[in-house]
Amino acid sequence: MEISVFLQQSINAVSLGAIYALFALGYALVFSILGVLNLAHSAVFAWGAFFGLVALQTLQLPAVAGLALAMLGGGLLSVALELVAFRPLRRRNASRIAQLISSIGAGMLLVNIAQLIYMALYNTTEAYYPQDVALLPFIPTEPIIIGSLRIAPVRIVILLLALVIMVLLQYLVTRTRLGQQMRAVAFNRQTASLLGIHVGRVFVLTFFLAGAFGGAAGMMYGIAFLNVTPFIGNNVALIGLTAIVLGGMGSIQGAVAGGFIVAALQTASTAAGGSSYRDAIVFLLLFLVLLVRPQGLLGQPENTRA
Repeated sequence: MEISVFLQQSINAVSLGAIYALFALGYALVFSILGVLNLAHSAVFAWGAFFGLVALQTLQLPAVAGLALAMLGGGLLSVALELVAFRPLRRRNASRIAQLISSIGAGMLLVNIAQLIYMALYNTTEAYYPQDVALLPFIPTEPIIIGSLRIAPVRIVILLLALVIMVLLQYLVTRTRLGQQMRAVAFNRQTASLLGIHVGRVFVLTFFLAGAFGGAAGMMYGIAFLNVTPFIGNNVALIGLTAIVLGGMGSIQGAVAGGFIVAALQTASTAAGGSSYRDAIVFLLLFLVLLVRPQGLLGQPENTRA
């Protein structure tokens, strides 16, 4: 492979990995607190792309304001999922599989509602982001050309914004009182409640953060690939699951690492001419990791994980 092609594909992989990592963080946050996967998270991702589209096209907002709207909308939508699909079952001490199935049903409902809205607004279930969106006002939209290397500034900005969000989350979890409460609930919610922690509030804030990350990832996906539909969450749902299993279930660092690894594998296989098999290569790696290290690359065994 020529060096220019390698560099081009590396740039694509890094920006795509940032989107995957943000999306996977939503999965990891909810799993670390509740111990259950929120499979409606992919629908929140698709709605985040829709909120961003409305902000840019209909409301004519700057991209940064659109990103804030996508994060707020995704967060509120995720909180609604917690209140409707998870909390009633949790209060009745329903099994985790029941909560998992509930999230699947809620996700399908959100996708169907999005279909109706797309049809009402666009007369189709497909819409397109404006080209050359400047996520930051002082960043040029014209591609940077270095020899045969073509770098879209928006992909660099996506990476930087995603990294900033991830760093802020790491600071929140490890350095703030809220983060201490989240870790206490993740360790043992009964003990946390006895210590005076409002467990229900921690659940709501966790779902809000997870939805905000999903909304941000959805809008960044739309800016990077332009074409969005109510079903784009299906494209990343299994990718996000692969990322958190690969990195380590419930691990923030693992979700980030898994997102970048999956994106690198997909991009490398596409560059090598195997785009039809890129997902198969990713899942093959997942299978091998589960055989050799079931807790993931950065995860801990279940009996020691807190």
